[in-house]
Amino acid sequence: MLAEAPAALEFDTIDDVLAAIATARDEGANVLEGGTRLAGDGYFLAPTLLGDVTREMTIASDEVFGPVLPIIEVADMDDAMAVATSTSYGLSSSIYTADLNAAIRFMHETDTGIVHINKPPIGAESHLPFGGLKGSGLGPKELGAVEDFYTQTKTVFIDYS
Repeated sequence: MLAEAPAALEFDTIDDVLAAIATARDEGANVLEGGTRLAGDGYFLAPTLLGDVTREMTIASDEVFGPVLPIIEVADMDDAMAVATSTSYGLSSSIYTADLNAAIRFMHETDTGIVHINKPPIGAESHLPFGGLKGSGLGPKELGAVEDFYTQTKTVFIDYS
């Protein structure tokens, strides 16, 4: 018996991304930078930074495939962890801290496939398993072994510099 093919990935069009920015603005977010289509040929959008975002806003829970970064201010580490683990996605996460206890707590409690400590949440090492947890990623980890199908692997990068 053949397994069902995975559903086709759907990525946002520029109109979808602009609509997500408009929805964020309508819900109370403040466009700090960008948020507009750039002139010229092609589908280019100015990198967008959104402030005054709350976790109840659509932009805080929907995955936008475009250059949009919502900022959610938090009161403390407990509040930050609540925000970080409240999403239904779990591809990659990052924390910047000099507090080793906070870094280790973040590493253990976040439910993302890749954790970055003191480095941006981009990229992966091609010789290590990578992929997402929860609603992120493409299924079994790339470059992982058969046990990855039955377990949740978390790859952690720590910059000690």
